[in-house]
Amino acid sequence: MQNYSFLQPLLILFFLMFRTAVAMTTSKDTKQGALIFLHGLGDTPAGWSDLRRNLPSFHSRLQNIEYVFPAAPQISLTINGGAVMPGWFDLFDWPIAVGSKDDKEGLLDGVKLIEDHVSKLNEKGIPSSKIMIGGFSQGGAVALLAAYRNNNEEAYAGCAALSGWLTLPEELSVSEKAGKKTPLFWGHGTFDDKVLFPQQKFGVDKFREQGVNVKDKAYDIGHSSDPDEMKDFADFVDTCIFGSDTTTSSGKL
Repeated sequence: MQNYSFLQPLLILFFLMFRTAVAMTTSKDTKQGALIFLHGLGDTPAGWSDLRRNLPSFHSRLQNIEYVFPAAPQISLTINGGAVMPGWFDLFDWPIAVGSKDDKEGLLDGVKLIEDHVSKLNEKGIPSSKIMIGGFSQGGAVALLAAYRNNNEEAYAGCAALSGWLTLPEELSVSEKAGKKTPLFWGHGTFDDKVLFPQQKFGVDKFREQGVNVKDKAYDIGHSSDPDEMKDFADFVDTCIFGSDTTTSSGKL
């Protein structure tokens, strides 16, 4: 019977090399964070998908996060006489001022969709503490509810509302964990004629009253975005996911 003991060191070496290769591949494939961003009424994910290119142009390490752009369902809009279009929830008043009626069922459906995407990211190895939730207009309203609603057990890296508004304000109850660990960026146009500008102060004041660290900025624009807001947004996302050290984050790609 032949003695193959001389192969044992080679087998051990092969095993160690294989395990190292698997670990390196897993580490390389796992993103360092994520941004879930919801589009606005009547839009599609394509409307904001350029964020995956624009944000890293301000902070290069933002190319190392996963970008998720969910699509809103086709729903009947009361303000449009029942016409069907992409939307996260129904709207009953136009323009959207402080005190406008809310569609709670539709809002919670949007929150559930975000939570489903968070679960998928968790399965990929991205913890909720490295996941940003954000959106524009209706999408921003849903993002706010998902990040700070009272029965939310996860503290996200941060939340961003661009031209959004606080829905269900009478039910707002921010958990201590979310208040401490999920800062908020709220950008809004002073000439917004769709989601009226006073919505920003109303919402920001409510969140600050409940302990949320809020950075609010106003821009001389309507219901849209501009480069200054994108720069501020990129700064916020970068800090929330990677921390305040910017020595390796700034600069064009």
